[in-house]
Amino acid sequence: MNTEIITAGVPLAEAKKALIMIHGRGAGVHDILSVAKYLNVEGFALVAPQAENRSWYPYSFLVPLEENEPSFSKSLDTIHQVVVAIQQNGIEKENIYFLGFSQGACLALEFTARNAAKYGGVVAFTGGLIGDKVYEEHYKGNFENTPVFIGTSDPDFHVPVERVNASEALFEKLGASVTKKIYPDMGHTISQDEIDLANELVFTKK
Repeated sequence: MNTEIITAGVPLAEAKKALIMIHGRGAGVHDILSVAKYLNVEGFALVAPQAENRSWYPYSFLVPLEENEPSFSKSLDTIHQVVVAIQQNGIEKENIYFLGFSQGACLALEFTARNAAKYGGVVAFTGGLIGDKVYEEHYKGNFENTPVFIGTSDPDFHVPVERVNASEALFEKLGASVTKKIYPDMGHTISQDEIDLANELVFTKK
């Protein structure tokens, strides 16, 4: 794997759970890893891949898919390789969690919807499925009630609420247990309320 991967938390070889953290456009692994201190992820391995040139794909997530190639496919493959590496350390899919912000949230949703399974959970802080429309034929599998939290602002300069709603519907169709919350005029950020809901719904202490 030629992508830089930064890990934090418990070493992968010792952890029972892993959280894949996917940064936004123009950001880096340390930006997204800094969110972990607000989450109930004690005992987790934290795994954060770094996008080439700090961007997972060059254009808006709403353009036709081919316009974001080859970066789009490479980025999906990077997340796949991270999942494989985690599984090689003995962590099952149901103990693998995904979290992303903005472009990273879009990638987290896109990857998991294309590979639906019973995961630990998915948290998308401001994101939606990628493409000029939702291509239902690209998505398969069954989430088996995987908890999914999607939070976003209305309006958001990058992510229209219509795509968030369409993404929610697709995830529910694939068997996810989705909680969506739309915040009026929140801005392009992560709010304390979103952190609280992510902890309550996805990173629940058992």
